[in-house]
Amino acid sequence: MNIQKASELTNTSIDTIRYYEKIGLIPPIKRVHGIRHFDDHDIDWIKFSRHMRQAGLSIKALSHYLTLFQAGDQTIPKRIALLKEELQKLEQQEQNIQTAAEKLKFKINNYRSHMVQAEKSLRSFDTSAQRIH
Repeated sequence: MNIQKASELTNTSIDTIRYYEKIGLIPPIKRVHGIRHFDDHDIDWIKFSRHMRQAGLSIKALSHYLTLFQAGDQTIPKRIALLKEELQKLEQQEQNIQTAAEKLKFKINNYRSHMVQAEKSLRSFDTSAQRIH
């Protein structure tokens, strides 16, 4: 199948598929007369990489994971450790987002008594201020 069909089957943009191939997140795609031809194995790789990205793995972490995967089953403990580390990062991000949301809710709920007072102490932006040349 061509890249358009692969894109539709995997719900992945054509540009992303090309990028994944370029940086090694999917194996090189077979080409006939310079045109990529995808098989079911290629589709599985695209889906796998996409799912891992959606699970929060960075490109760097996924690349490292795939290097470990290619090295064989003896790297399973390292792969599990990498996934645990990525989960911890996501959980920290989740906590940071929750903290930020709580602060924003406070500001909304106490706008007149809190935000208005805080804003009064701020100096207005002067967009016509001298610029350093």
